[in-house]
Amino acid sequence: MPGQVIEGHAKWEESCTKCHKRFDKAAQTQLCQDCHKDIRKDIEARQGLHGRMKEARECRECHTEHKGRAENIAPVNKQSFDHGGTDFALKGAHADTKKADCQSCHKPKIKYRDTPSDCVACHKKDDKHKGSLGAACADCHTDRNWKETRFDHSKTRFFLRGKHADTSCEACHDNERYKNTPMDCASCHKKDDSHKGVFGQQCETCHGEKDWKTSPFNHDKDTKYPLTGKHGKVKCESCHKKPVAVEKTPTACIACHQKDDKHKGSFGEKCASCHVDKDWKSITFDHDRDTKYRLNGKHRATKCESCHKGALYKDKAPSVCYGCHKKDDTHKGSYGEKCERCHSERDWKVIPFDHDRDTTYPLKGKHKVTKCESCHKGQLYKDKTPTTCNACHRKDDIHKGQYGEKCESCHVEQTWKTITFDHARDTKYPLLGKHAPLKCESCHKGHLYRDKLKSTCVACHEKDDKHKGQEGQKCEECHNERSWKDTKFDHGLTRFPLLGKHIKVDCKKCHTTVAFKDVSFDCVGCHEKDDTHKRRLGTRCEACHNARDWKIWDFDHDRRTRFKLDGGHAGLDCYTCHKNPMAKTVKTPDTCVGCHKKDDKHEGSYGPQCERCHESSSWKAIKPGTGGLRFR
Repeated sequence: MPGQVIEGHAKWEESCTKCHKRFDKAAQTQLCQDCHKDIRKDIEARQGLHGRMKEARECRECHTEHKGRAENIAPVNKQSFDHGGTDFALKGAHADTKKADCQSCHKPKIKYRDTPSDCVACHKKDDKHKGSLGAACADCHTDRNWKETRFDHSKTRFFLRGKHADTSCEACHDNERYKNTPMDCASCHKKDDSHKGVFGQQCETCHGEKDWKTSPFNHDKDTKYPLTGKHGKVKCESCHKKPVAVEKTPTACIACHQKDDKHKGSFGEKCASCHVDKDWKSITFDHDRDTKYRLNGKHRATKCESCHKGALYKDKAPSVCYGCHKKDDTHKGSYGEKCERCHSERDWKVIPFDHDRDTTYPLKGKHKVTKCESCHKGQLYKDKTPTTCNACHRKDDIHKGQYGEKCESCHVEQTWKTITFDHARDTKYPLLGKHAPLKCESCHKGHLYRDKLKSTCVACHEKDDKHKGQEGQKCEECHNERSWKDTKFDHGLTRFPLLGKHIKVDCKKCHTTVAFKDVSFDCVGCHEKDDTHKRRLGTRCEACHNARDWKIWDFDHDRRTRFKLDGGHAGLDCYTCHKNPMAKTVKTPDTCVGCHKKDDKHEGSYGPQCERCHESSSWKAIKPGTGGLRFR
């Protein structure tokens, strides 16, 4: 051993492999970083002294070993050391060595890397604010001069505008109090409040920082009550008689104009429904626009009192015809109370009802000449009349319910005997080929249209499936409705597309039965007799051969394997290494010792990596430079 290691490495002195790797000098730096994980982290993150080095260097270039227990293997030259390569570049007063030396920041027994970089760590005694402004000193101070400050008040919650910008700091921050300084106007301007608190303490609602006497307050924009009409000329005190903070100013008309109400409350308190603030005598009420009940026909000439008999707008007036015209109902209620379905406001005797337009059941064909009583047998419009064909024509159903109750699927109102059903148009299954002439009962054996019929081929043709379900149930992929024997199949859509000589091969050569999926995909499944290698090169024939011609093959051992054939290996026969039959992929050892173990005169003492010293051209040839290897 060259000499003793330092005190910190003494416990590993007998374990050379902790710092040295056999035959691999470059691995030493990696082993160093395995212990010094903090240094590795800096290098990977490109931070700290080691992470900012311009060129990667081996640890042993700066940190030597085996020079004794007390040797300092991490010396720092204070005169030439570049602090800019660390996470804390020395700027301003920090760069002045007369004012700040290394010991000012780097305390004994503390690693250089663990030295804190925040201002307060060194300047806590210089903090006149006693921590009230936090520890981010750099927000206000610079590293050039501690007394030199920079502060942008606009980055605080209180932006200095108007006359606040010219005010000295001490005017608001007395005794250097910065934190929890009040931001409301009243705290500083209480003496300036000529309203004596009547309008509350939110001075900024009316006043601005530019000038205390200038008021930007706009009642129309700044409140929910714009002053329009005669309200615009009224003084503030006329409405705001009590402090705003104590009592909310009412906005209802009746609060100020109760004495002006000639209706004595019979029309309610919503004066704005009829009157405007421009002139009390102007009436703007429009029954059509302002209510849900439009006055049409003879209603327009009727007086208000005819319908509004109680307190106007307070007692709800009826809006249904029957509420006023019950005595005029000649039907005695048999047609219900919705008179407006047939009658209109212009004239009670005019009937505008249209069955096609006013109901969801238009009368077509023979229904058009049928009398109302034929269908509406109970109380008209009260008893719900059925709209299904079967409700009236059950006795006419010659199918006895087997085809369901949707008669309109086949029949029309013009004549019962006319059939309009089209299987291709009215269902999702058009009848093609031999399906077209089939009778309905051939497929619809149960209750027609109620029992859901499957539309898959196998539902009817399962007995015809010679593949016994192996090819799935989508018969239509190969067969069609014209003829079951007429088939179409594209082998290119399978997992085994037919290429080269496979294209001309008859199907029966591979598919000996209709169980098509039992056929093997591997070449050896059909060509095992053609394998002259007797499986010594595996069963993946396609690695060398192709479908064009079995004799055409191509294999580049250097490019397609991890073992390059050079030197003495170049002229060897394949079977020299590939001796034993094997399945699928070829698995042959690719290390020297896998074939040459018997030739190893060192009996494994130099390890299994023979290629470090020997060349493949000749076993006896030794690589230049290896004979003089020195081991640590």
